[in-house]
Amino acid sequence: MATQFARHKTIERNVTLLAVLAFIVVAIGGIVEIAPLFWIDTTVVKVDGVRPYTPLEQVGRNIYVREGCYGCHSQMIRPFRDEVERYGHYSLAAESMYDHPFQWGSERTGPDLARVGNRYSDEWHVQHLKNPRAVVPQSIMPPYAFLADRDVEIESITAHLKALRGVGVPYSKDEIANAKADLVAQADPEADTTALLKRYPKAQARDFDGDPKRLTEMDALVAYLQTLGTMVDFNAAGPREQAE
Repeated sequence: MATQFARHKTIERNVTLLAVLAFIVVAIGGIVEIAPLFWIDTTVVKVDGVRPYTPLEQVGRNIYVREGCYGCHSQMIRPFRDEVERYGHYSLAAESMYDHPFQWGSERTGPDLARVGNRYSDEWHVQHLKNPRAVVPQSIMPPYAFLADRDVEIESITAHLKALRGVGVPYSKDEIANAKADLVAQADPEADTTALLKRYPKAQARDFDGDPKRLTEMDALVAYLQTLGTMVDFNAAGPREQAE
């Protein structure tokens, strides 16, 4: 025991020796954690239904990030009973595989939004964004009525999809070539959306903000919110997908 104590004392008093031994321990731990990743294709199991966002949804997501919504609303339901009962099926890794950056969040001043899609009507979302306390009296969320007065900037969407493809989002050449047309068509109730829905299954196409004559940032944000949690059919998911 005295010999062991003497050895510890020697190490603790020798700064150089302590630093070298600490580096060796950390290096071994790092190798054990990192090395296996080089022998696997992906750490995320793909789930049927998960697709890249439509151009309109992607614009809405950009607005969501720009306005800092992730600061008060998480998009990650943890696999705990209280969370699942309140928000729905716990989040799967695959649901965030095309998010750059992901919106898991670290605080819930407001509720989690991972399953908010189709939970409320478009009108509810518009009213909530314009005047939160009109539908949720106890809300401390600031109003975002100005979104209904700002037209969507269309010209940059093609370059944006190309940039996302560069970091791994599998947008096809056809999807990129039709980005502007798809962006406009999804919020136009009179547009032919056959090609859009073929490119983006389960996409919701309609006027979202109540003003079909304009394509506004309100349209885009509501379209994004309405798609959250709607891509995966959890009733049809297999046992492996449920376990991820």
